[in-house]
Amino acid sequence: MKVVLYVESWLFLGIILLVAVLGKNQSLIIAAAVVLILKLFPFSNKLFPIINAKGINWGVTIISIAILIPIATGRIGFKDLFNAFKSPVGFIAVACGILVAVWSSKGVGLLAQSPEITVALVFGTIMGVVFLKGIAAGPVIASGITYTILTVFNLLPGK
Repeated sequence: MKVVLYVESWLFLGIILLVAVLGKNQSLIIAAAVVLILKLFPFSNKLFPIINAKGINWGVTIISIAILIPIATGRIGFKDLFNAFKSPVGFIAVACGILVAVWSSKGVGLLAQSPEITVALVFGTIMGVVFLKGIAAGPVIASGITYTILTVFNLLPGK
């Protein structure tokens, strides 16, 4: 049984890499290749749980750094922040930012509580990234939207 799971994981990752190559998605190509390369090393069984537990937070941190760079370079300042509140677009953007942050926090909890949902979200994210030219920021927000829909319909796992 262990051998089947071992082979299946290589096959699954290989298919994801192939789909990423065919879809010309550089981020997913790099991610799949890195995971496949890490799988070659005997220490991967110790490294993967750490990446699995902390990876989303590391990714969010890297994205946050990238978002803060325009502030650090002076390209965006207080004037821009104040101007954002002078139009409905600015208020909508702030509201959406708050909503996404809340959804994402709920979604991360859902992923931890129901790992089976992760498979469907990852598959959906891969499909969106490769075939619809989306970006792989999807799983966290998708899990948040899933959490909200499951809550509305009282379908949360464990309830």
